[in-house]
Amino acid sequence: MNMRVPHLRFEPADELAALCKAGGDPLRLNVLRALSNDSFGVLELAQIFATGQSGMSHHLKVLAQAGLVATRREGNAIFYRRALAQSEQLGGTLHGALLDEVDRLQLPADVHGRIAEVHAQRAAASQDFFARTAASFQAQQDLIAGLPQYRDSVLAVLDSLGFSSQATALEIGPGDGGFLPELARRFAQVVALDNSPAMLELARARCEQDGLTNVALQLADALNDEYPAADCIVLNMVLHHFAAPADAIKQLAQRINNGGSLLITELCSHNQSWARQACGDFWLGFEQEDLARWAVAAGLTPSESLYVGLRNGFQIQVRHFAKPDNTAAHETTRKAHSPTGNNRKTDR
Repeated sequence: MNMRVPHLRFEPADELAALCKAGGDPLRLNVLRALSNDSFGVLELAQIFATGQSGMSHHLKVLAQAGLVATRREGNAIFYRRALAQSEQLGGTLHGALLDEVDRLQLPADVHGRIAEVHAQRAAASQDFFARTAASFQAQQDLIAGLPQYRDSVLAVLDSLGFSSQATALEIGPGDGGFLPELARRFAQVVALDNSPAMLELARARCEQDGLTNVALQLADALNDEYPAADCIVLNMVLHHFAAPADAIKQLAQRINNGGSLLITELCSHNQSWARQACGDFWLGFEQEDLARWAVAAGLTPSESLYVGLRNGFQIQVRHFAKPDNTAAHETTRKAHSPTGNNRKTDR
């Protein structure tokens, strides 16, 4: 006697099965490892793992269906990043445990090499952009978020940190130098660093115009060249131009004196892809959680945060990350400071 067995559906179990399936392939696990602190397009991932675009697209579809990667469309391209585990949801514990184990993996040397090639291609594209658009860049930047829109918020955080009169500051990517007069008034010595000769000339003109005698300008790559450490490093609307922002935060943290600060002003994550063409942005803003996670991985402590709403649909985040003071010399360079971890929002 033949008996017909009904097809049973177990939807919650189906979700767990998709998660297990997605994690059951070595290439997909290595893709998740590569995405731990970065975001790549399908063509970049195909290059990194030396595989065909169609095959990589299939693997990314499986990861996306399992909720392990999130996607963001920028023009005609789709970029992938790791999705954060939601522990309160079904599969969240397994999701988090899988990523913890993935982060223990060591990517092969050739994969690391091809990741470096992708980052170098991005960096070269950025340098070319600024070489071509230095004269008009500030006007384009002002369409999104100009310095007047966030200057007061940055200064509010900066002034709350209580630096001593002998403290030093470093601004990465000063643009036309608009923020340098504020730093020059607050620090004994300021270094402005840029890898674009054209942009640095704009900053030099501003320094000469305002008579900033305690500001030194240096043509250098912030991640590869030598320059002095500082008590405070400032990045105003710059991090989205770095090829690998998590690595940038890690390396910059090493240039901060003990007890010092990293001050980052950035756009929150958005989907207005025209910013890539207009301003040469690699990243369309950042998730607040990502900046905090990258800072903690770099040995920094998240502290004061301000959020500024803009009329054009963007939102700015002003973030302070403190470097723990492991020396008794802290009081010689800074006044006592205790991170509050407060979040404040300013609407404009």
